[in-house]
Amino acid sequence: MTDTPLEIDGQLWFNRDGQGFISGKRIALLEQIDRTGSISKAAKEVQLSYKAAWDAVNAMNNLSGKPLVICATGGQGGGGTQLTPLGRQLVHTWRRMQSEYERFLAKVAEGIDNFDDINQLLRAIAMKTSARNQLRGTVTQVTKGAVNGDVILDLGDGLQIFANITNDSIDELQLAPGKTAVAIIKASFVLLSPDPDIRISARNRLTGTVVKLTPGAVNSELKLELPGGKMITAVVTRESVEEFSFAPGQRCTALIKASHVIIAVD
Repeated sequence: MTDTPLEIDGQLWFNRDGQGFISGKRIALLEQIDRTGSISKAAKEVQLSYKAAWDAVNAMNNLSGKPLVICATGGQGGGGTQLTPLGRQLVHTWRRMQSEYERFLAKVAEGIDNFDDINQLLRAIAMKTSARNQLRGTVTQVTKGAVNGDVILDLGDGLQIFANITNDSIDELQLAPGKTAVAIIKASFVLLSPDPDIRISARNRLTGTVVKLTPGAVNSELKLELPGGKMITAVVTRESVEEFSFAPGQRCTALIKASHVIIAVD
């Protein structure tokens, strides 16, 4: 794989294996918009809600230097929606890249029995984000509500993460039991308590041992080792460290609200 981004009309679109802010789901949405001339029809074809489709279109247009999708007004039937020349060029280039990438992967996979697992792990490791905590696991349950839904991610070693995200995100990420995903959590969203049974509304409770404490003038960073050798990082105030006497070797529990967990997929 290469870290060299692809440029189209002066804009950066892809990195590594063709992943960037453009995903296969969004490419399919663009293709259906081009075919049907309607966002609502395109959304149905790719199994997205109308709102999720519009959010995706807006996100792509915002991140692009030039619009990929334009909405025409007037005319018989009230106008329609269509791709710009740049939008069509983007779809064509992405499909060509995917075809070449799949041929490349097939060649690399020869003689490697567990290639799919290794490939997914490499992609997860290569993912760049400002959040300090990235925990990979398998979706075990998805429960939708009126607007948001709950997703449970099994991390192994008896650990699980609860995430509360929008139904649109669940649909766009195609989250379902058995799918591999990554829970992303900012260190500042991780609360620490020496009492594992503390009464608090946070759904996630991960108990482990403090293995490193880095003090700062205002905040301090603590690394907590969880079962199976997994690590989670928390940034708390210096006063909290002193109040609870946090120190290496101490058992404590990381508390994280489900709404503070971001879910990412390959």
